[in-house]
Amino acid sequence: MDNSSVLAVKALDGLSARSIVTAENIANAGTPGYRPLKVTFEEALITAARGGSAREIAGVRPKVETQKGPAGDSGLRLDLELATASSTAMRYAALIEVLNRQMQVHALAVSGSR
Repeated sequence: MDNSSVLAVKALDGLSARSIVTAENIANAGTPGYRPLKVTFEEALITAARGGSAREIAGVRPKVETQKGPAGDSGLRLDLELATASSTAMRYAALIEVLNRQMQVHALAVSGSR
């Protein structure tokens, strides 16, 4: 697998983790004492991609952290969680489309454009 495919797959892993965490945040919006979570992976993925090694890229893992807010405030904003869910879904779909097109190009190359 080439670096761009590995990069896309790792981005999909991060977006998938973000989707799960966002769903948990939304589900627990009314739970007293719940501290919302967030997923980060983009900076680590960018750094690994700059290194140029597929092994380095493959080693990137999404990081789940508790969001910090003022004492007594959960820090959860349902409107922002819904926006995150929407953005994550769109980015995921776009990456799937990129991978699909890459596969079509590879299939065309293998078949000799027949």
